[in-house]
Amino acid sequence: MSTAPLTIRGLRKTYGSTVALDGVDLTVQHGHVHALLGPNGAGKTTLVRTSATLTRIGEGEVSVAGRDVRTDPAGVRRAVGLVGQSPALDEKLHGRENLVLFGRLHGLHHAPARARAEELLERFGLTEAADRPVSTYSGGMRRRLDIATGLVLRPVLLFLDEPTTGLDPRARADVWDMVREVVTEGTTVLLTTQHMEEADRLADRITVLRDGRVVAEGTPTELKSRLGGDQPVLTLPIGADAGAARESLARAGITGVEVDVRQPTLDEVFLHLTETDTVADTVTVTEGAAR
Repeated sequence: MSTAPLTIRGLRKTYGSTVALDGVDLTVQHGHVHALLGPNGAGKTTLVRTSATLTRIGEGEVSVAGRDVRTDPAGVRRAVGLVGQSPALDEKLHGRENLVLFGRLHGLHHAPARARAEELLERFGLTEAADRPVSTYSGGMRRRLDIATGLVLRPVLLFLDEPTTGLDPRARADVWDMVREVVTEGTTVLLTTQHMEEADRLADRITVLRDGRVVAEGTPTELKSRLGGDQPVLTLPIGADAGAARESLARAGITGVEVDVRQPTLDEVFLHLTETDTVADTVTVTEGAAR
Protein backbone atom coordinates (compact mmCIF):
# COMPACT_ATOMS: atom_id res chain seq x y z
CA MET A 1 0.00 0.00 0.00
CA SER A 2 1.28 3.47 -0.87
CA THR A 3 2.65 5.60 1.99
CA ALA A 4 2.03 8.87 0.12
CA PRO A 5 -0.04 11.34 2.16
CA LEU A 6 -3.04 10.56 -0.04
CA THR A 7 -3.57 7.88 -2.68
CA ILE A 8 -6.91 7.44 -4.46
CA ARG A 9 -7.65 4.80 -7.08
CA GLY A 10 -10.93 4.43 -8.96
CA LEU A 11 -12.98 6.37 -6.40
CA ARG A 12 -16.67 6.44 -7.24
CA LYS A 13 -19.33 7.94 -5.00
CA THR A 14 -23.03 8.30 -5.70
CA TYR A 15 -25.95 9.86 -3.87
CA GLY A 16 -29.00 8.10 -5.25
CA SER A 17 -28.92 8.68 -9.00
CA THR A 18 -26.39 11.53 -8.69
CA VAL A 19 -22.77 10.64 -9.42
CA ALA A 20 -20.53 12.84 -7.26
CA LEU A 21 -17.23 11.11 -8.09
CA ASP A 22 -16.78 8.95 -11.17
CA GLY A 23 -13.57 6.91 -11.09
CA VAL A 24 -11.13 9.46 -9.66
CA ASP A 25 -7.40 8.67 -9.44
CA LEU A 26 -5.22 11.01 -7.39
CA THR A 27 -1.84 10.91 -5.65
CA VAL A 28 -0.70 13.72 -3.34
CA GLN A 29 3.07 13.80 -2.76
CA HIS A 30 4.89 14.60 0.48
CA GLY A 31 5.65 18.26 1.13
CA HIS A 32 3.30 19.58 -1.55
CA VAL A 33 0.31 21.83 -1.74
CA HIS A 34 -1.97 19.92 -4.10
CA ALA A 35 -4.95 21.94 -5.29
CA LEU A 36 -8.31 20.62 -6.43
CA LEU A 37 -9.97 23.01 -8.85
CA GLY A 38 -13.47 22.85 -10.18
CA PRO A 39 -16.87 24.56 -10.17
CA ASN A 40 -19.57 23.93 -7.60
CA GLY A 41 -20.75 20.35 -7.92
CA ALA A 42 -17.48 19.11 -9.42
CA GLY A 43 -16.90 16.70 -6.52
CA LYS A 44 -14.19 18.53 -4.57
CA THR A 45 -15.88 18.48 -1.16
CA THR A 46 -17.08 14.90 -1.62
CA LEU A 47 -13.51 13.80 -2.32
CA VAL A 48 -12.31 15.55 0.84
CA ARG A 49 -15.10 14.15 3.03
CA THR A 50 -14.53 10.64 1.72
CA SER A 51 -10.77 10.81 2.23
CA ALA A 52 -11.22 12.18 5.77
CA THR A 53 -13.63 9.33 6.71
CA LEU A 54 -16.63 11.66 7.03
CA THR A 55 -18.45 9.94 4.15
CA ARG A 56 -18.50 6.26 3.21
CA ILE A 57 -16.11 5.50 0.41
CA GLY A 58 -18.35 3.85 -2.20
CA GLU A 59 -16.23 2.10 -4.87
CA GLY A 60 -12.46 2.30 -5.18
CA GLU A 61 -9.53 2.59 -2.79
CA VAL A 62 -8.34 5.47 -0.60
CA SER A 63 -5.32 5.45 1.71
CA VAL A 64 -3.83 8.19 3.86
CA ALA A 65 -0.17 7.79 4.83
CA GLY A 66 -0.50 4.05 4.31
CA ARG A 67 -3.74 3.72 6.30
CA ASP A 68 -6.76 2.35 4.48
CA VAL A 69 -9.89 4.47 4.84
CA ARG A 70 -12.11 1.38 4.97
CA THR A 71 -10.15 -0.83 7.35
CA ASP A 72 -8.40 1.76 9.54
CA PRO A 73 -10.59 4.88 9.75
CA ALA A 74 -9.33 5.68 13.26
CA GLY A 75 -5.74 5.63 11.99
CA VAL A 76 -6.69 7.92 9.11
CA ARG A 77 -8.32 10.41 11.50
CA ARG A 78 -5.14 10.52 13.59
CA ALA A 79 -3.13 11.34 10.45
CA VAL A 80 -5.26 14.17 9.05
CA GLY A 81 -6.51 17.63 9.91
CA LEU A 82 -9.64 19.05 8.32
CA VAL A 83 -10.65 22.68 7.89
CA GLY A 84 -14.05 22.99 6.25
CA GLN A 85 -15.63 25.85 4.34
CA SER A 86 -17.22 27.30 7.51
CA PRO A 87 -15.20 27.82 10.72
CA ALA A 88 -15.87 25.05 13.25
CA LEU A 89 -15.40 27.31 16.27
CA ASP A 90 -17.40 28.03 19.42
CA GLU A 91 -17.84 31.80 19.24
CA LYS A 92 -18.63 32.10 22.95
CA LEU A 93 -15.25 30.61 23.88
CA HIS A 94 -11.95 32.48 23.76
CA GLY A 95 -9.40 31.65 21.09
CA ARG A 96 -7.21 29.75 23.55
CA GLU A 97 -10.20 27.86 24.92
CA ASN A 98 -11.18 26.72 21.43
CA LEU A 99 -7.73 25.28 20.77
CA VAL A 100 -7.56 23.54 24.15
CA LEU A 101 -11.02 22.09 23.51
CA PHE A 102 -9.94 20.67 20.16
CA GLY A 103 -6.84 19.19 21.77
CA ARG A 104 -8.94 17.51 24.45
CA LEU A 105 -11.38 16.18 21.84
CA HIS A 106 -8.41 14.66 20.02
CA GLY A 107 -7.40 12.82 23.19
CA LEU A 108 -4.68 15.10 24.56
CA HIS A 109 -4.43 15.59 28.32
CA HIS A 110 -4.99 19.12 29.58
CA ALA A 111 -1.34 20.16 29.92
CA PRO A 112 -0.27 19.01 26.42
CA ALA A 113 -3.45 20.52 24.95
CA ARG A 114 -2.70 23.84 26.63
CA ALA A 115 0.94 23.78 25.49
CA ARG A 116 -0.05 23.02 21.90
CA ALA A 117 -2.63 25.82 22.00
CA GLU A 118 0.06 28.31 23.05
CA GLU A 119 2.33 27.17 20.20
CA LEU A 120 -0.42 27.61 17.62
CA LEU A 121 -1.58 30.97 18.97
CA GLU A 122 1.95 32.32 18.63
CA ARG A 123 2.51 30.81 15.18
CA PHE A 124 -0.66 32.34 13.77
CA GLY A 125 -0.30 35.74 15.42
CA LEU A 126 -3.26 35.33 17.76
CA THR A 127 -1.59 35.53 21.16
CA GLU A 128 -2.86 39.04 21.90
CA ALA A 129 -6.42 37.99 21.04
CA ALA A 130 -6.22 34.63 22.80
CA ASP A 131 -8.39 35.67 25.76
CA ARG A 132 -11.10 37.34 23.70
CA PRO A 133 -14.32 35.60 22.63
CA VAL A 134 -14.15 34.40 19.04
CA SER A 135 -17.32 36.41 18.38
CA THR A 136 -15.12 39.54 18.51
CA TYR A 137 -12.66 38.23 15.88
CA SER A 138 -12.51 39.49 12.31
CA GLY A 139 -13.16 37.02 9.48
CA GLY A 140 -9.45 36.64 8.82
CA MET A 141 -8.68 35.99 12.50
CA ARG A 142 -11.39 33.35 12.70
CA ARG A 143 -10.00 31.63 9.64
CA ARG A 144 -6.48 31.63 11.11
CA LEU A 145 -7.80 30.13 14.34
CA ASP A 146 -9.81 27.57 12.39
CA ILE A 147 -6.72 26.46 10.48
CA ALA A 148 -4.86 26.22 13.79
CA THR A 149 -7.47 23.76 15.09
CA GLY A 150 -6.71 21.50 12.14
CA LEU A 151 -3.05 21.36 13.17
CA VAL A 152 -3.49 20.41 16.84
CA LEU A 153 -2.23 16.85 16.26
CA ARG A 154 0.50 17.82 13.75
CA PRO A 155 -1.19 15.94 10.89
CA VAL A 156 0.55 14.29 7.98
CA LEU A 157 -2.14 15.67 5.66
CA LEU A 158 -4.23 18.82 6.11
CA PHE A 159 -7.44 19.20 4.11
CA LEU A 160 -8.32 22.84 3.42
CA ASP A 161 -11.75 23.10 1.82
CA GLU A 162 -12.04 26.54 0.17
CA PRO A 163 -10.31 28.25 3.12
CA THR A 164 -10.47 31.82 1.79
CA THR A 165 -14.14 31.97 0.80
CA GLY A 166 -15.59 35.31 1.93
CA LEU A 167 -12.26 36.83 2.95
CA ASP A 168 -11.01 40.21 1.72
CA PRO A 169 -7.75 40.31 -0.27
CA ARG A 170 -5.61 41.14 2.76
CA ALA A 171 -7.00 38.29 4.89
CA ARG A 172 -6.72 35.97 1.88
CA ALA A 173 -3.04 36.82 1.50
CA ASP A 174 -2.52 36.10 5.22
CA VAL A 175 -4.08 32.64 4.81
CA TRP A 176 -1.81 31.95 1.83
CA ASP A 177 1.23 32.82 3.95
CA MET A 178 0.03 30.45 6.67
CA VAL A 179 -0.45 27.61 4.19
CA ARG A 180 3.11 28.03 2.93
CA GLU A 181 4.41 27.97 6.52
CA VAL A 182 2.44 24.82 7.33
CA VAL A 183 4.06 23.02 4.40
CA THR A 184 7.59 24.11 5.34
CA GLU A 185 7.02 22.54 8.75
CA GLY A 186 6.27 19.13 7.24
CA THR A 187 2.51 18.93 6.69
CA THR A 188 1.19 18.18 3.22
CA VAL A 189 -1.87 20.19 2.14
CA LEU A 190 -4.79 19.24 -0.09
CA LEU A 191 -6.50 22.51 -1.00
CA THR A 192 -9.87 22.81 -2.69
CA THR A 193 -10.66 26.09 -4.38
CA GLN A 194 -12.61 27.67 -7.21
CA HIS A 195 -10.01 30.40 -7.67
CA MET A 196 -7.22 29.91 -10.20
CA GLU A 197 -5.16 32.68 -8.62
CA GLU A 198 -5.17 30.88 -5.27
CA ALA A 199 -4.05 27.63 -6.86
CA ASP A 200 -1.44 29.45 -8.95
CA ARG A 201 0.03 31.12 -5.87
CA LEU A 202 0.08 28.06 -3.62
CA ALA A 203 -0.03 24.78 -5.50
CA ASP A 204 2.87 22.57 -6.53
CA ARG A 205 0.38 20.51 -8.49
CA ILE A 206 -3.24 20.97 -9.57
CA THR A 207 -5.99 18.50 -10.34
CA VAL A 208 -9.04 19.84 -12.15
CA LEU A 209 -12.38 18.12 -11.52
CA ARG A 210 -15.53 18.45 -13.59
CA ASP A 211 -18.69 16.42 -13.11
CA GLY A 212 -16.88 14.09 -10.73
CA ARG A 213 -14.03 13.28 -13.11
CA VAL A 214 -10.41 14.39 -13.43
CA VAL A 215 -10.17 16.44 -16.62
CA ALA A 216 -6.63 17.79 -16.19
CA GLU A 217 -3.63 17.52 -13.90
CA GLY A 218 -0.20 19.10 -13.76
CA THR A 219 1.82 21.94 -12.35
CA PRO A 220 0.38 25.44 -12.68
CA THR A 221 2.87 26.17 -15.47
CA GLU A 222 1.95 23.00 -17.34
CA LEU A 223 -1.76 23.74 -17.17
CA LYS A 224 -1.35 27.35 -18.29
CA SER A 225 0.86 26.30 -21.19
CA ARG A 226 -2.08 24.37 -22.64
CA LEU A 227 -3.68 27.71 -23.50
CA GLY A 228 -0.66 28.90 -25.48
CA GLY A 229 2.75 30.40 -24.90
CA ASP A 230 3.74 33.38 -22.83
CA GLN A 231 2.49 36.80 -23.88
CA PRO A 232 5.09 39.56 -23.39
CA VAL A 233 3.82 42.68 -21.64
CA LEU A 234 5.50 46.09 -21.80
CA THR A 235 4.47 48.57 -19.10
CA LEU A 236 5.06 52.24 -19.88
CA PRO A 237 5.42 55.10 -17.38
CA ILE A 238 2.38 57.26 -16.74
CA GLY A 239 2.20 59.96 -19.40
CA ALA A 240 4.21 58.04 -21.98
CA ASP A 241 3.03 58.09 -25.59
CA ALA A 242 1.61 54.62 -26.25
CA GLY A 243 1.28 55.39 -29.97
CA ALA A 244 4.95 56.27 -30.22
CA ALA A 245 5.82 53.06 -28.39
CA ARG A 246 3.82 51.01 -30.87
CA GLU A 247 5.48 52.83 -33.79
CA SER A 248 8.95 52.19 -32.34
CA LEU A 249 8.16 48.49 -31.99
CA ALA A 250 6.96 48.38 -35.60
CA ARG A 251 10.24 50.04 -36.80
CA ALA A 252 12.07 47.25 -34.95
CA GLY A 253 10.13 44.67 -36.92
CA ILE A 254 7.78 43.76 -34.05
CA THR A 255 4.30 43.77 -35.51
CA GLY A 256 0.88 42.59 -34.42
CA VAL A 257 0.90 44.51 -31.15
CA GLU A 258 -2.08 45.84 -29.28
CA VAL A 259 -1.92 48.85 -26.98
CA ASP A 260 -4.21 48.71 -23.99
CA VAL A 261 -4.82 51.16 -21.15
CA ARG A 262 -6.28 49.47 -18.10
CA GLN A 263 -7.30 50.36 -14.59
CA PRO A 264 -6.04 48.36 -11.59
CA THR A 265 -8.18 45.43 -10.52
CA LEU A 266 -10.20 45.71 -7.32
CA ASP A 267 -7.78 43.37 -5.56
CA GLU A 268 -4.84 45.56 -6.62
CA VAL A 269 -6.65 48.68 -5.48
CA PHE A 270 -7.44 47.17 -2.07
CA LEU A 271 -3.90 45.95 -1.47
CA HIS A 272 -2.40 49.24 -2.64
CA LEU A 273 -4.69 51.37 -0.49
CA THR A 274 -3.82 49.37 2.63
CA GLU A 275 -0.10 49.88 2.08
CA THR A 276 0.29 53.36 0.51
CA ASP A 277 -1.70 56.52 -0.02
CA THR A 278 -1.92 56.61 -3.81
CA VAL A 279 -2.93 54.43 -6.73
CA ALA A 280 -1.11 54.70 -10.08
CA ASP A 281 -2.67 54.09 -13.48
CA THR A 282 -0.70 51.93 -15.90
CA VAL A 283 -0.37 51.79 -19.64
CA THR A 284 0.51 48.39 -21.09
CA VAL A 285 1.50 47.18 -24.51
CA THR A 286 0.68 43.52 -25.06
CA GLU A 287 1.29 41.16 -27.91
CA GLY A 288 -1.91 40.32 -29.76
CA ALA A 289 -3.59 40.14 -33.13
CA ALA A 290 -2.86 42.95 -35.57
CA ARG A 291 -5.77 45.29 -36.29
